[in-house]
Amino acid sequence: MAHYESEATQFLNQLKQERPHLDQEQQQGRSLLWDKQLDRQLQDGFKQSKVPQKPYVYQSN
Repeated sequence: MAHYESEATQFLNQLKQERPHLDQEQQQGRSLLWDKQLDRQLQDGFKQSKVPQKPYVYQSN
Protein backbone atom coordinates (compact mmCIF):
# COMPACT_ATOMS: atom_id res chain seq x y z
CA MET A 1 0.00 0.00 0.00
CA ALA A 2 2.54 2.55 -1.06
CA HIS A 3 -0.04 4.92 -2.55
CA TYR A 4 -3.59 4.57 -1.28
CA GLU A 5 -6.45 6.70 -2.56
CA SER A 6 -9.95 6.38 -1.19
CA GLU A 7 -12.91 5.92 -3.49
CA ALA A 8 -14.01 9.47 -2.77
CA THR A 9 -10.62 10.85 -3.80
CA GLN A 10 -10.61 8.73 -6.93
CA PHE A 11 -14.10 9.97 -7.80
CA LEU A 12 -13.12 13.63 -7.33
CA ASN A 13 -9.94 13.22 -9.35
CA GLN A 14 -11.88 11.57 -12.18
CA LEU A 15 -14.56 14.27 -12.05
CA LYS A 16 -11.96 17.03 -12.27
CA GLN A 17 -10.31 15.31 -15.24
CA GLU A 18 -13.64 15.00 -17.05
CA ARG A 19 -14.71 18.55 -16.21
CA PRO A 20 -11.61 20.76 -15.96
CA HIS A 21 -13.75 23.92 -15.67
CA LEU A 22 -15.43 22.62 -12.50
CA ASP A 23 -13.25 24.69 -10.13
CA GLN A 24 -14.15 27.89 -11.96
CA GLU A 25 -17.87 27.01 -11.86
CA GLN A 26 -17.65 26.38 -8.11
CA GLN A 27 -16.01 29.78 -7.55
CA GLN A 28 -18.69 31.51 -9.62
CA GLY A 29 -21.43 29.77 -7.64
CA ARG A 30 -19.81 30.73 -4.37
CA SER A 31 -19.55 34.36 -5.42
CA LEU A 32 -23.31 34.44 -6.07
CA LEU A 33 -24.16 33.52 -2.48
CA TRP A 34 -21.22 34.12 -0.17
CA ASP A 35 -18.66 36.60 -1.44
CA LYS A 36 -20.60 39.78 -0.78
CA GLN A 37 -19.55 43.20 0.45
CA LEU A 38 -21.55 44.15 3.55
CA ASP A 39 -22.82 47.64 4.30
CA ARG A 40 -21.38 48.33 7.78
CA GLN A 41 -23.89 51.07 8.61
CA LEU A 42 -26.78 48.81 7.70
CA GLN A 43 -25.34 45.99 9.82
CA ASP A 44 -24.94 48.36 12.79
CA GLY A 45 -28.58 49.40 12.39
CA PHE A 46 -29.64 45.75 12.49
CA LYS A 47 -27.68 45.21 15.70
CA GLN A 48 -29.12 48.30 17.37
CA SER A 49 -32.72 47.41 16.49
CA LYS A 50 -32.46 43.86 17.82
CA VAL A 51 -35.04 43.05 20.51
CA PRO A 52 -33.75 41.03 23.47
CA GLN A 53 -35.14 37.53 23.66
CA LYS A 54 -36.65 36.13 26.85
CA PRO A 55 -34.61 33.37 28.49
CA TYR A 56 -37.18 30.64 27.87
CA VAL A 57 -39.11 31.34 24.70
CA TYR A 58 -41.59 28.42 25.00
CA GLN A 59 -43.01 29.52 28.35
CA SER A 60 -46.42 31.18 27.84
CA ASN A 61 -46.49 33.39 30.98
